[in-house]
Amino acid sequence: MNNELFINSTPNGNRIALLQEKRLVEYHLEGSGDKFNVGDIYLGTVTKVVPGLNAAFVDIGYEKDAFLHYHDLGPNIRSLNTYTKNVLSKQQQSHKLTGFKIEPEIDKGGKIDKVLTKGQQILVQVVKEPISTKGPRLSCEISIAGRYLVLVPFSDSINVSKKIASREERQRLQRLITSIKLENFSVIIRTVAEGKEVAELDRDLKNLVKKWEDGFTKLKTAKSKDVIISEMDRTASILRDMLNESFDSITIDDKAFYDETKTYIKSIAPDKEKIVKLFSGKEKMFEQTGIERQLKALFGRTVSLPGGGYLIIEHTEAMHVVDVNSGNKSNQESDQEKTALNVNLESAKEVARQVRLRDLGGIIVIDFIDMKEQDNRVILFNRMKAEMEGDRAKYTILPLSKFGIMQITRQRVRPQLNITTSEVCPSCNGTGKITASVLVTDEIENKLDHLITKQNEKNLTIELHPFVYAHYTTGLISKRFNWFLKYKTWVKLEKNTALGIIEYRFRNKFDEIDLGNKKEEEEDIREILTVTE
Repeated sequence: MNNELFINSTPNGNRIALLQEKRLVEYHLEGSGDKFNVGDIYLGTVTKVVPGLNAAFVDIGYEKDAFLHYHDLGPNIRSLNTYTKNVLSKQQQSHKLTGFKIEPEIDKGGKIDKVLTKGQQILVQVVKEPISTKGPRLSCEISIAGRYLVLVPFSDSINVSKKIASREERQRLQRLITSIKLENFSVIIRTVAEGKEVAELDRDLKNLVKKWEDGFTKLKTAKSKDVIISEMDRTASILRDMLNESFDSITIDDKAFYDETKTYIKSIAPDKEKIVKLFSGKEKMFEQTGIERQLKALFGRTVSLPGGGYLIIEHTEAMHVVDVNSGNKSNQESDQEKTALNVNLESAKEVARQVRLRDLGGIIVIDFIDMKEQDNRVILFNRMKAEMEGDRAKYTILPLSKFGIMQITRQRVRPQLNITTSEVCPSCNGTGKITASVLVTDEIENKLDHLITKQNEKNLTIELHPFVYAHYTTGLISKRFNWFLKYKTWVKLEKNTALGIIEYRFRNKFDEIDLGNKKEEEEDIREILTVTE
């Protein structure tokens, strides 16, 4: 299967798109100001212990206290608390746990007020980002994930991924890790470790131990709410978890981030370094590759299917609901049962894609078209399981009910991704009035003249609506060529379908140019038009 990763760098962070056979299957937004990411380890302070919930609330710096349930404390919470206390008081002199006395495990059915007290400082790890009105969800079962291994302190075992089926391979990996692991650290061997040599596993383990050591150093002088060990950014974690033999290319449109990514991939998978490419197209990467168009088509309330059917996707506070409709497909076939099966099978593929794409979590209810034959219901259930296999989140799929309803529960660790595809008119901002469109060219040329003659700007680029772009570029001697004759400098023009017909943006080689009072001018003209009516 053809896998391509595209990373678009913007002033607000990275946009990450994963394409399989040119179809968008995952999309992530990584804001530059994102905090409280899954995997981050904090020094928190217990603000409240609630025996009725058997849980505690912990301050890690979010506007709402994070939630920590007793079942998320982990069996070795006492060892973690002792370690934290010893490091803060300078009694623990090394990050290594050699000789560290592991405390007895807590009772699985115990009470949280027997373990934690108000005001206590504890190490916690974010397992679920803030969602809606809720704060982060925490765990005290600390783990540090690498490419092939996961390091878990305060226990002493080796566990192999159940997806590694070969008994010989499982035993080989256990022998290798036994020879290199540290005392009082457990190691979980991930699926991608299958077939890897001891040198690669040893390098990965050393990187994880180094992270633990850095966390130890930071914890010695840490204050409450400090990040002790930070999970890598979303882009790096996707590369770490997904990079495999099926990856064909990773394309990045920012030179600095390209260099950084290439260095990172060289450290985790040297043989994959050559697939990292720097985008050099004339148009914007997401525009040229068709990703922007797919985003607009796939995030709406209604999603079309290639065969003529369509899905309607609704979101409620309690669950996500998907309704499957046959559309004009029902007019093309005479056998109603066959039509229902074909539409449902096609829908299952698209639903699995939409679940990953929007990162839907919690309860997902799918109302498939009714089918009478039990064999067809089994076929649909098996198809849905097969389509969901590529999903990295934990999920459970239930067979169809007698009403044709399928239920899926899927792990939710961050807010669902929602992209608004129904647009407020960019020209009038919903007011119903715009500046006269014939004046937009005058505005552009006035701004251009000011930037070149008064501000001495060089290497200018103007982003325009395609219609306005055509106005300046068509003809034997285009208006843009006349600019060249007038100013003795070439002005680059770019089409941008996201802009309204009277919108435009100026850029130099460094950044977008703030045109200042453009919005105020539009508002003044709207006000004048309103008064004269």
